Formats: sequence, C-alpha cells, structure tokens
Amino acid sequence: MNAGAKGGERRLITGFSNPTVKFLRSLRDKKHRRAEGKFLAEGLRLLTDARTMDRLPEMLVMARGRPPHPLLAELESAVAAAGGDIIEMDEDILAKVTGKDNPQAVCGVFTEFDTSLAAIDRAAAPLWLVVQAMRDPGNLGTMLRTGDAVGAGGLILLDDCADPFSAEAVRASMGAIFTQRVATARWEEFIAWLRGGAGQLVAASLRDAVPYRDAGYRAPCFVLVGNESRGLPEAYEAECDLRVTMPMKGRADSLNAAVAGAVLAYEVIDRLG
Repeated sequence: MNAGAKGGERRLITGFSNPTVKFLRSLRDKKHRRAEGKFLAEGLRLLTDARTMDRLPEMLVMARGRPPHPLLAELESAVAAAGGDIIEMDEDILAKVTGKDNPQAVCGVFTEFDTSLAAIDRAAAPLWLVVQAMRDPGNLGTMLRTGDAVGAGGLILLDDCADPFSAEAVRASMGAIFTQRVATARWEEFIAWLRGGAGQLVAASLRDAVPYRDAGYRAPCFVLVGNESRGLPEAYEAECDLRVTMPMKGRADSLNAAVAGAVLAYEVIDRLG
C-alpha cells in the first residue's frame, strides 16, 4: 500500500496513474478489499467518530485546497503521531478514488475488523441484531445505525449478505461500522454458536407468532431479520425461540427489512430496560 513515503509525512499526489490512487480505487471492489483486508471510509464526521472509538485510518487522504477545519487538523495530527500515511490530492483525483462526482473532503483507509463469531461477547449487551441474506448495503448500513441507536452489541450477518465494508454500507452506517461489533457466519455455524450459551432468538414472522408488544423477551436477545424480498427460510424460523408479528393496518403486507428490525429492536430494548 505504501508508495514510498515515510509514515506521518504529508505527500502530494497529482496524477491519476499514481500507484496509491490505483490502490485506493481498488478498494471499491470486494475482491480487492478481501485480498488487502482494507476498506475505505469517507467524510470528516465518520472519520472523527472512528477516532473517538480509538480507530485511526492507516492512510488519510485529503482534497487539496479545501478550507481548513479544526477536526481535520486534529485527525491529521493523530494519524501522523501513529505513523500513518497522509495524502493530499486534487478533488478530481479524489472523485476517481471514491467514485463520486462531489466527494467528501477526506477519506481514510482502515484495516478490516475481526468478523468471527469468536470475537462476539454475547454478555456484553442485552440486544444483538442478526440479518440473513440481506443484499442491500443501504439496509445493512441502516441496521448498523439502528444497533448503535438502541445500544445493541453489534450485527451478525448470516449467509450471503452484502459486504459491510463496501463504501455504500460504510457510508450508510454513518459511523456505526466503528461502534458496532460485526460478525459473519453461515446459518449452521451461527445456530451452533448461539445454542452453546445463553441467548434468545427472535424473528418477525407470520408463522405461529405472537404480537410483538406482548412477547416475553429475554437477554441476551438476538433479533433476526430476513432477506428483503424472501424473508426468512421456514427452517430458520422454526429454530427461533420466539416469533412475533407487527400489525399492518394499511394495504402493505410487510415493512422494509431494516425498518422492521428497527421497530422490533426498540421494543425489545424498551422491555429489557
């Protein structure tokens, strides 16, 4: 990744063909993110939130010519002190890096987190969010934001979900990617891990379900949300300890998956205190 600069020194890039620019652009692709174990996060607010969680980018990239900002100055100083790379480039080059015509003034390169179930301490929070085959990175980011808002421990991604480290998901998380634990697993691995300790598995469902406001929730509670179009497989619902239903008073027969997760999460956390 490092193209020759010493850590902590600001370096100016003026060409689109620079190897660092090519590296940064490659992180928009899942295959390259996985190979490098790195991801991009954009925006001063998001990077400042990461810093408050003791997560600094190992490379800080700034648009040249933007007005100074005290938070950006503090961030640059922190990255320099940690020996990270500090890059300046013209806004049009930064637009190529981020894939946006009007890019944020700053972005950072972070190392991907440990996403194994072994890294999850189920006793650390009364509520955990779980999604199965969620394909929309915007919905995934919303679930992360919901988890942060309700004080959940994190988000567990089952089966073939969208990549939580994609630029779209990170952006939609509004910084929650840095406050929430994230784990990925197949269903079989997850259910074996869950049954190996305390934990109630709850899903929104129409099969043998009780009203979500009358249900008996127990901590740690794992709220399970299914795929946006197909919902949860019947076999997965059968494994749940509790199935709940939400009233639909209009013509729609279901809520958006991320919205349903948020409604249920707030009810659970309110009941658990």
